[in-house]
Amino acid sequence: MEGGRIVTLIGEKQAKEGEEFIFMGPARRCDGCRLKKACANLEVGRRYRVERIREGMKHECPIHEGGVCVVEVTEPPIKAIIEAKQAVKGSKIVFKTLDCEPSLSDLCHPPGLMNGDKCTVLDVITDIPGGLKLVELKREVKRQ
Repeated sequence: MEGGRIVTLIGEKQAKEGEEFIFMGPARRCDGCRLKKACANLEVGRRYRVERIREGMKHECPIHEGGVCVVEVTEPPIKAIIEAKQAVKGSKIVFKTLDCEPSLSDLCHPPGLMNGDKCTVLDVITDIPGGLKLVELKREVKRQ
């Protein structure tokens, strides 16, 4: 990790600055690959954004057409619905998924966040009926 960024490998066709993805884990075909540790060094179920592509650093890969590229990724802020009493800009919260109407499901269960995640409220965006608020959260990541 360099300055909050994680160096990893992703498919050349997915390697675009600003592109976001959810890491789903390595494929079974990766088991014997010498690059597996570099490709599978992200946390399963988390959202990542490509911040930088390291030019000239490509490797062949039996899974990704065009091979894999060395990139730097971060966990971006995530929009989520939380209880209004927790929605204070700058506050630290423990994220809890909520039951809400189907049209808001992706905000009540945002991909990349899980129950129990420690987060900082970066911004309070708007009120949601039922004593809720739409906020932007940044997960507190403890890296070794």
